[in-house]
Amino acid sequence: MKLKQALMSLILVGGLLALTLSYADQTKDKARDSAKASSAKRVVVNGVTIPAARFELVTEAQVAQGQAPGPDLDRGVRENLIALELIAQQAVKEGVEKDPKIQAQIDLTREQILARAYQARYAKANPIKDDVLRADYERMKSELGKNEYLAEHILVAKEEDAKAIIADLKKGGDFEKIAKEKSIDTGSRDKGGKLDWATPVSYDKSFSEAMVGLKKGETTSTPVKSPFGYHVIRLIDIRPLEAPPFDEVKDRIRQAKEQEAFSQMVQQLRAKAKVDEK
Repeated sequence: MKLKQALMSLILVGGLLALTLSYADQTKDKARDSAKASSAKRVVVNGVTIPAARFELVTEAQVAQGQAPGPDLDRGVRENLIALELIAQQAVKEGVEKDPKIQAQIDLTREQILARAYQARYAKANPIKDDVLRADYERMKSELGKNEYLAEHILVAKEEDAKAIIADLKKGGDFEKIAKEKSIDTGSRDKGGKLDWATPVSYDKSFSEAMVGLKKGETTSTPVKSPFGYHVIRLIDIRPLEAPPFDEVKDRIRQAKEQEAFSQMVQQLRAKAKVDEK
C-alpha cells in the first residue's frame, strides 16, 4: 500500500465526507420538516398507508445529495413512493416474493441494513480518542520515511534479459526506448518505465532497497529480483516527503480505526458463536 497516497486519500475522502455531513446537518431539519409536511395528509395506496418515516428517510437522502427542500421535492418524493408501493403491491399479487432467490435478497438486505445501523451505534458508543488517532498518524508518518523517490524501471521475466539490458545501457542505450520495447510492466512501459513519486515502503523490499541505494541518475548495475520478475532501476530524483497535517486526515483515520474496532468485535462474536453446518 502506498502510505503517502493513503494519507492523501484521507484528505480527499475525509474532506468530502466532512462537507457532506456538514451540509446534511444544516439541511436535515428542513428536510425533516418538508417530509412531515408532505406526509401530514396520510397517503394511502389501495388501502396501504405509506409510513411518514419513509417520506422523511427518502427526503433526507435527496437533500443530502443536493436537492433543495421544498414543494417540488415533496411532490417528487410523494409520487416516487406511491409508484414504488404500487409496483410492490403488484409484485406481491403475482407471487414475486415467493421466489426463493427474491426472498433471499430481501432477507439479506434487511440484515445488511441492521448491520450498518449497529456499526454506527457501536462507533458512537465506543469513540476513538484523539491521542490514539495521533499515535496512528505518527506511526504512518514514520513508516513513510523522510523522502520520496522518482524512479523508472525496466521489468523482464528472465535474469539474463535484465543483464543484457544493463550491458546495453552501459554502452549508451536509451533507457526509455528499451523500456517501451522490452518491459513487461504494462503500468509504466508506455511511459518509458517511469514510475510516480513514491516512498520506499510503496515497493517490494528488494526494489526499494536497491532504489534507495542509488544516487540521482544512477542505474542498478545488477538485476533486482522481486516477485514480479527482474528489474533494472534508474533513480531520477529525490525530494523531502510532505505528509498532510494531522487535522486534515484525523476524521479519515478515525473512520479506519472505528472499522478496525468493529471488525475485532465481530471476530469476538464469531469466536463465541455456535455455528452448526448440517
